[in-house]
Amino acid sequence: MEVEREHSEEPLPTTMEEDEAEAIRVAKEPPKIHRLDQSVVNRIAAGEVIQRPVSAVKELVENSLDAHSTSINVVVKDGGLKLIQVSDDGHGIRYEDLPILCERHTTSKLSNFEDLQSIKSMGFRGEALASMTYVGHVTVTTITAGQLHGYRVSYRDGVMEHEPKACAAVKGTQIMDLIENLFYNMTARRKTLQNSADDYPKIVDLLSRFAIHHINVNFSCRKHGATRADVHTVATSSRLDAIRSVYGVSVARCLMKIEAADDDISSSVFEMDGFISNSNYIAKKTTMVLFINDRLVECSALKRAMEIVYAATLPKAAKPFIYMSIVLPSEHVDVNIHPTKREVSLLNQEAIIEKIQSALESKLRNSNGERIFQEQTMEQSSSGPKETSEDFLCSPKLSGSRTQKVPVHKMVRTDALDPAGRLHAYLQIKPQSHIGKESDLTVVRSSVRQRRNPKETADLTSIQELVSEIESNSHSGLQDIIKYCSYIGMADDVFALLQHNTHLYLVNVVNLSKELMYQQVLCRFAHFNAIQISNPVPLKELIMLALKEEDLDQQCDENDDLKEKIAEMNMELLKQKTEMLNEYFSLSIDLDGNLSRLPVVLDQYTPDMDRVPEFVLCLGNDIDWENEKGCFQGISAALGNFYALHPPTLPNPSGDNLQFYKKRRFSRNPEVEGNCSSLVDDVVIEEEIDHALLAEAENAWAQREWSIQHVLFPALRLFFKPPTSMATDGTFVQALLTPRMIFGSPGGFTGEALQDL
Repeated sequence: MEVEREHSEEPLPTTMEEDEAEAIRVAKEPPKIHRLDQSVVNRIAAGEVIQRPVSAVKELVENSLDAHSTSINVVVKDGGLKLIQVSDDGHGIRYEDLPILCERHTTSKLSNFEDLQSIKSMGFRGEALASMTYVGHVTVTTITAGQLHGYRVSYRDGVMEHEPKACAAVKGTQIMDLIENLFYNMTARRKTLQNSADDYPKIVDLLSRFAIHHINVNFSCRKHGATRADVHTVATSSRLDAIRSVYGVSVARCLMKIEAADDDISSSVFEMDGFISNSNYIAKKTTMVLFINDRLVECSALKRAMEIVYAATLPKAAKPFIYMSIVLPSEHVDVNIHPTKREVSLLNQEAIIEKIQSALESKLRNSNGERIFQEQTMEQSSSGPKETSEDFLCSPKLSGSRTQKVPVHKMVRTDALDPAGRLHAYLQIKPQSHIGKESDLTVVRSSVRQRRNPKETADLTSIQELVSEIESNSHSGLQDIIKYCSYIGMADDVFALLQHNTHLYLVNVVNLSKELMYQQVLCRFAHFNAIQISNPVPLKELIMLALKEEDLDQQCDENDDLKEKIAEMNMELLKQKTEMLNEYFSLSIDLDGNLSRLPVVLDQYTPDMDRVPEFVLCLGNDIDWENEKGCFQGISAALGNFYALHPPTLPNPSGDNLQFYKKRRFSRNPEVEGNCSSLVDDVVIEEEIDHALLAEAENAWAQREWSIQHVLFPALRLFFKPPTSMATDGTFVQALLTPRMIFGSPGGFTGEALQDL
């Protein structure tokens, strides 16, 4: 038995070896080449051309533009997977062309290969419609000029499913792709799209880009069943108006026009015009809209060159907005390098990019000294509140409500933006007859943005330590008050009145603004924008002015010599520190000792330039230049004090201070004209107000109050970390409420409450 078993098992290894040898021999033979079925070829090609629903929309919109349409409407359902419908008013399609409309490589754009050298249309291959029919069901409705009715026909796999049927139609072409069938025969592609984000935002972005370039065409894009379009533009003659309509006022406001051209045949021939964002534009993603010979394309090399230029201009993590239209001779552009025509190849591309980059750099450099302020007119109330607390509670508009009555001691100001809740709404403004017309308060209004994380602003250990000290020493209770308070108004020249919950607080705005500016200097360390001084000021003259203001004895010549020496020494010291001041704080001092640039510490706020001499003297006298941390802390504190919202130099033109603006003239009594020793006989014959000086003071004080309300406190809510010392040094004082100071309404104080304040 054992012998027979051994004998029967001997051939098995031989059989396995033969099978392995046969497999190796077959593997070494080259695979047989066979011709693919035409349907497979077409589906592979279609998958290249129509990669996503947005690819189909792009091809259809470009066909509409090639048909000289003036109105293009797009309707999309389920991100394009259910339905894509593009309608236009172009020249339409001939009836006799309908049978071959969706066959591959049928086109009206060119006849031979040489035509590509001068092609002006966006389509030229004749693949787009054919590709759509291989991945979905396409229905075309068209009518041409002079026809009484249109024709509708459906296509599948490049051929008509039936003869064209007569139908009612408006002028132009309507193409519908019922996309319950889109990618119906490409299972993996369809699953990928269903699991990915909706393609509709990509379609909206595509139509937005077409709309700002083809400004003579009306564009519309909406979801199926929606009554409101997400993109809706009308033909306009202004490119900037088109951008404003599509991307919004906030984007258009920050744009500058740019142009560049070259006609040197040996290097490059092109013309470029467009709009680029300035340093006020802040975004997290670069938006670059590029058209080359009216063709929407992408150019990674050009985009990268633009971002390099902007990297030195914009704050960290901010990106630009760029629209560019480049026109070149047709023979200098190769449009046939990408399946979806998304990219093109340019002759002398490097030279063109270099010239555009230089033009952009020059434009941004020249705009550094320009600042655009948005204006708003603030109309002061000419009468007090027209409702008392009783009137408010008995108002007819509330008579039918069943809301629960809130006890008066728990009423809270609910709308911080309601002018009725601020002190100036209760002040009686008396018109001044000596002024021809009321001067409006023109001010800067812009939202305060948190532009960078303090932890990421600098790598210097000393700056990181100072920022850490601010965070560790922050008072959470005061921060909560600042963040959620309602601004009521200025109680006097220094203190503002705030409400937090049911409590009132008097806060010192000078101390608050000084500390805020100090913290902002540290946060923006080495990343400042700059204020360019049109006429650079000599440091020596500034220091002399500051020293004279401090000197009580103005008549001593010896003091003047000493001041000259102090000013000279401080000027030389600051000139030695120019490089550091410019790099870290954007304080620019030229070789002649002139101050030419100051940093922007808080967006849309310009400091009081009357305090520049005091600031420069502080830099020269009070900074410890030997210790790095102490030096940075001292400079930051000096900048904080300079930028703080101090009361204006001119006295507040209200109450008893009005006497400072009166001019008096004296003359002698004629009866005692000969008595020169008598001063008693001098009489005031005229007392008048200096109207020009008074108007200047009123404007300065009103502008300061507006800046406190609309710039300072929004910035405090966003950035400020109040130190614990402010809880005890008088910066925050809780107001003692009297019975008459209880709120009469959620909107504000009663008139009697102001008297108690």
